[in-house]
Amino acid sequence: MAPNEKGFPLLNAPAQDLRHRSKMAMPKPIRLLAAACMALFFFLVIQIMRSPSNVKMPGLDDGKVADMLRDPNLDETGEPPEPLRRVTGHNYAPDNPDSDRINATLLSLVRNKELLPLVQSMQDLERTWNHKFNYPWTFINDEPFTDEFKRVTQLNTNAECRYLIIPKDHWEVPSWINEDLMHESANILEEHDVQYAHMKSYHQMCRWNSGLFYKHPELQEIQYYWRVEPNVHFFCDVDYDVFRYMQDHNKTYGFTVSLYDSPWTVRTLWPETMKFLASGNSHLLAQNNAMDWLIDKERRPNHNHDANGYSTCHFWSNFEIADMNFWRSPAYEAYFEHLDRAGGFFYERWGDAPVHSIGVGLFADKNSVHWFKDIGYQHIPFFNCPNSPKCNGCVTGRFTDGEAWLNKEDCRPNWFKYVGNEWVEADGSSEPVVGGMEA
Repeated sequence: MAPNEKGFPLLNAPAQDLRHRSKMAMPKPIRLLAAACMALFFFLVIQIMRSPSNVKMPGLDDGKVADMLRDPNLDETGEPPEPLRRVTGHNYAPDNPDSDRINATLLSLVRNKELLPLVQSMQDLERTWNHKFNYPWTFINDEPFTDEFKRVTQLNTNAECRYLIIPKDHWEVPSWINEDLMHESANILEEHDVQYAHMKSYHQMCRWNSGLFYKHPELQEIQYYWRVEPNVHFFCDVDYDVFRYMQDHNKTYGFTVSLYDSPWTVRTLWPETMKFLASGNSHLLAQNNAMDWLIDKERRPNHNHDANGYSTCHFWSNFEIADMNFWRSPAYEAYFEHLDRAGGFFYERWGDAPVHSIGVGLFADKNSVHWFKDIGYQHIPFFNCPNSPKCNGCVTGRFTDGEAWLNKEDCRPNWFKYVGNEWVEADGSSEPVVGGMEA
């Protein structure tokens, strides 16, 4: 073949050169191999185009990014089963001394500087629920509330407002914690990108929320509470008394969002839990417990491995509606006392979410846990947004408005797998849900 001055073959090469090149064609086995490679290439391209969500992001856990084929929140959502207590006449009026309210409160641990984001949360919850039922608000702080805080919060509800200060011995770092060791432990946590590792007040808050809030002297007569944090959103009108629902249906704990935790925050939490049970306390386990949910290692095996046997699944406790009498029970009190003495609230970053979830999962009947599917909720960056005409302001079925990989943090599929989705029957669906997926 005659080259041009730059060395590329000329398009008008002589015919004899072309005939000579045809005699030098590739052997048949090589041509077959090339054809097979091309076929495999096109097959892979088609598969990737058909299933883009199955491509694993580099550097992420080996758990599935999205293994719930259909979010149950996409199914039409009604109300939970009767009996449901509703407003009739003045039975929930704020000034009615004989109202149908029970001993329950809306509960918020909040600082004075968080007034504006708290008011936003209050306004959402008052609009969607509490303006009908007028349950009291209880605000708790480790320092006195300002007059401005009291004035503004009371302006945003017709219900009673109570302002409590945390007893110092409930908030301070306990005497058995070595603060030098706590500091060095925080350095290690920080190396593993654990948030708030060096924020002492965060560790104090996690401990207090885990096992001390319900011991406040002025909460001793309260049985049920709805935890409300600043800067959260509520999207759906709820027309029944959720506290009476808990009582009438023998429910211990209610949640909206369930997540996986960072294993490095709880590396010794499960070993300490096993140590507690092995120390003559296994009789405290509920007969119908959710142990399988707590130790699952199929969906996020790296989490189970790094957390030493704990799946890290937990109920996201910034929303919880629960019975304080469960926290006051001998089983949970003994469990919290063991954890408190072990020091993991300060040497690691044990949160109240995994501690509450393990406590409920082990010592409560799993059927006494309720998913409040019908309560639309957001705490950045996660949602619970049901398919209901009573909801406004959230996208039905959306779990997060953050990066797509955050969807793998959803632990509801595990809860449905081991406990079941109570709403399948409540909403009249005949389609079974297995592991959070439609079968």
